[in-house]
Amino acid sequence: MQNPSTIKIKILQIIFFLICSFAYAQKSELDSAYDYFQKASAFDEENKHFEAYKNYTKSLTIYKKIDALDSIAKCNLELFSLLQSQNNLNYEAKPFLDEYYQYALQKKDSLKTLTSYFRYAEYYFDRNPKLASEFYHKAIKYTHKQSSKAIAYANLALLFTETQPDSASFYFKKNLELIDTNNRNALFGSYINYANFFQKQGNYNEAIVQLKKAEAIEPTSFKLKFLKILYKDFADCYSGLGDYKNAYHYFEKYQIYNDSLNFTAQNIAISDLDVKYQTAEKEKKILEVETKNKEVETKNSEQKKLIIGGIIFLFLIVIISFLIILNIRKKELVAEQEKEIERQKNLTLLKEQELGIINAMIEGQEKERKHIAEDLHDNIGSVLATLKLHFENLKLNREKKEFDQEKLYEKTENLIDETYKKVRNIAHAKNAGVIANVGLLHAIELMASKISDADKIQIEVVHFGLDKRLENRLEITIFRIVQELITNIMKHAEASNATINISLYDNVLNLIIEDNGKGFDPKKIKSTQGMGLDSIEKRIENLGGTFDIDSTNQKGATIIINIPIE
Repeated sequence: MQNPSTIKIKILQIIFFLICSFAYAQKSELDSAYDYFQKASAFDEENKHFEAYKNYTKSLTIYKKIDALDSIAKCNLELFSLLQSQNNLNYEAKPFLDEYYQYALQKKDSLKTLTSYFRYAEYYFDRNPKLASEFYHKAIKYTHKQSSKAIAYANLALLFTETQPDSASFYFKKNLELIDTNNRNALFGSYINYANFFQKQGNYNEAIVQLKKAEAIEPTSFKLKFLKILYKDFADCYSGLGDYKNAYHYFEKYQIYNDSLNFTAQNIAISDLDVKYQTAEKEKKILEVETKNKEVETKNSEQKKLIIGGIIFLFLIVIISFLIILNIRKKELVAEQEKEIERQKNLTLLKEQELGIINAMIEGQEKERKHIAEDLHDNIGSVLATLKLHFENLKLNREKKEFDQEKLYEKTENLIDETYKKVRNIAHAKNAGVIANVGLLHAIELMASKISDADKIQIEVVHFGLDKRLENRLEITIFRIVQELITNIMKHAEASNATINISLYDNVLNLIIEDNGKGFDPKKIKSTQGMGLDSIEKRIENLGGTFDIDSTNQKGATIIINIPIE
């Protein structure tokens, strides 16, 4: 018989063996997952997307089994990128991106979060342009890297090429300022986007120049998809110029790459069908065996079960009918309560909107009164004080004759004329032509002209498509917004030049106000500092528009406003 110490030693050996075996199994699975991932990457570089898809999927399955979260996120991103680059397979890509984004939020990983914004924008680019624009703006606000901002600006330019050409042109300029020439994929994409912009404008020659610049760059990944897009754009541009020989040449190249992508998609679909077929066959065999066993068991008690089943069935029908009636009544009651709640919510919302409008009007009136008071104090007060001294001198001079009476009368008259002109100028500055029904565009031009005449800052007005009047209240609101922004530039920007771009295109009023002043940080500016940007932004939101600020220290500021016009 073994002693207790020997038994303890054997138990410890067994436990140690089990621990080692478990650790080895874990290491073996981790090695297998890593090997599958490396194979997938190699196949992806060789444009063997079907093989890459299979190996990425195997790697992801093993990583999930051993709960390797960082590697799971990496696999999800690679699978999303792979499927997003294929023809007719985009519907399978988003679940992988959703998992990747949730992991980024959980870990508070800034790089992965930024990557998620870009990939979501890429996914929604054709499906939902508004969502794509929101994700690109999130990326711009989230990152400080110029290269990332350049990519976002390039895609925003492409997104607005057809709907908002002025905004698209602005975003293309931003992209060209920030693009990293060492990033071949980004540079390739920028040239393609720029070419598409010229193509939409009908400038095919300039579009071909940009496409040839892209052709000279070899993409580092997704080569099939990039070249397919490039050759299709070449074919369309040459066709637009009537050069059908070159158009046919490039269309043949496009067809080759398009067929390669379709072949990859077909292989993945066939593989999925094969797996589903094998699974269905196994389930079918299991079902047949179970069915035979049940038939043997039920032969002897078939009659009893029928009777019991009939009684239970009738009982269930009675209970279910009663429950259905109760449920219907309950639903009707809940529906009525929900309607009442919704009605109360709508009433509350309307009241809040009315209060917001009233508060905005009161705030605007108070601000206008304050401006008028400041103008009267600064411009008229000093002149009236001087005028009073002149009258006192005239009164004294009647007795003592110490001054030249004619010159004193002339100076006094000049001061009266100056006071009248200043009062008149204040009245014109506040009305600015809008109240006189001359129209928004003319009012803005008149304001810019009067300010420029003072030789402190030159303001240029550039307009397009504004050939008809807008609703009067809307014109006044827009003019007050422009007036306040120009006042901010004069007070704070220390600028010598400013530009007001105003255009109406496809029922959207676009305002771009730029200056060459010292710039500012929008995050640090508060409404209490007198800039009034929060108030302006709220007014634009009430109009259903958007308000964006782009400013860099010592490089001026740009404010972009888009307002839908019914």
